[in-house]
Amino acid sequence: MTTTDTTTGTTTGTAAAPPLPAHPDAQVATVLTSGLLQELSYAFDGPFHFLLPDRFDTNLAAFRATLTEAGVAGRVYYAKKANKAAVWVERCAATGAGVDVASAGELREALAHGVRGEDVTVTGPAKHEQLLRVALLQGALIAVDSPAELDRILALTGETARPARVLLRRLPPDQPHSRFGLDDEETAAALRRCAAAGPAVSMEGFSFHLSGYALRPRADLAGRLVDECRAARAMGLRADRISIGGGFAVDYAAADDWHGFLAEQRPGHYHAGKSFTAGDFYPYHSPLAGADVLRAVLATTPEGHSASLARLLRDAGVTLMLEPGRALLDRAGSTVFRIQGVKERDGYAVLTVDGSSLSLSEQWFNSEYLPDPVLLTASGPAEGPAVVAACVGGATCLESDMVTWRKVPLPARPREGDLLVYPNTAGYQMDSNESPFHDLPLPPKVVLDRLTGRPRWRLDRHS
Repeated sequence: MTTTDTTTGTTTGTAAAPPLPAHPDAQVATVLTSGLLQELSYAFDGPFHFLLPDRFDTNLAAFRATLTEAGVAGRVYYAKKANKAAVWVERCAATGAGVDVASAGELREALAHGVRGEDVTVTGPAKHEQLLRVALLQGALIAVDSPAELDRILALTGETARPARVLLRRLPPDQPHSRFGLDDEETAAALRRCAAAGPAVSMEGFSFHLSGYALRPRADLAGRLVDECRAARAMGLRADRISIGGGFAVDYAAADDWHGFLAEQRPGHYHAGKSFTAGDFYPYHSPLAGADVLRAVLATTPEGHSASLARLLRDAGVTLMLEPGRALLDRAGSTVFRIQGVKERDGYAVLTVDGSSLSLSEQWFNSEYLPDPVLLTASGPAEGPAVVAACVGGATCLESDMVTWRKVPLPARPREGDLLVYPNTAGYQMDSNESPFHDLPLPPKVVLDRLTGRPRWRLDRHS
């Protein structure tokens, strides 16, 4: 059943999708009530992102504390692809964390903002020669993805007169069709080549990256790579570290809200009858998230072993490398759009905002960013018992440019000039699909360095 407010003409009621609020966040609440976002929206005259660097520090500290608690020597490398803002790299430089890069531009940014070359890992598929050359000159650790790439690195060591620091990236046994990594035969040949190269190559260990968030495959493969380190040492190689990559989930919403949403959502809850299945969505609730995932992996006994992964690492003297991205950015930023049009259609409101869905990138995966946006009026966050159903479209001419296909439940009738604040978007949402289509400006990133009293802000220093 739906009802219509005869004063505003806005239809409310069952047209709205089930709610999925983000976890309560005191810092974000402070920002929302400060009046700063309305001022910044006026100043930039377009969408923008705000960043909370202290949250990055907190998340990093949690990973480090987990390693210490387990008695495991470890190193955290921020996966720069998750968000290209300079402030995260600045925090890595200030705290001694490493940075994981996959392009010459990312390496240049890391070095420019104070991260030492030896604190950088270079990953990804076949790498551009210029990236390899600079990485060698700066003493970065390179994850070798193929026999041909190892050939190119060995050839470049003659030019740079610097030994190459390498990891051998392994093809996961449960992902035999992956385009990344070395299989068993290729790995054996690469180890022989590294041993024959002598001081020109420092073969420091192995790495892998897995899709998804399952714990057991990570622990099993990590245990296997500890064994491979021992075997490589018998060949005279250093082999004293392994990287288990990323895959540390983020918990965006409460369990009851998430499971209730999945159970209730249906095509009628979306603009134009858009249909999603549960498998289309990122798991916005995760019972284990962030550093707790690492704790569980370390406590797992890998297949074929009789001790936990933490014990295996300690006994073998192997350092554990991590490359979290999204997990270091949990609750570290949000995205702000201004509503520039409101239209009633088929019993719900169709909003147009001053940006596009390309600045909220879950649509890249034919999915939807699900944590509910907050409606922010000139006087602060909207409140009220009413439920106003509204989808959110971008300012382009494409029917598919929907920031939010859902008819999200809002607590008041949205008006032109109000803001929509999408919470917890720093992990991938801000950058991975952005585009200046229609000559719309890319949303700037605003760093909030102080929230007590009047918030202090500055523009991010990304070049």
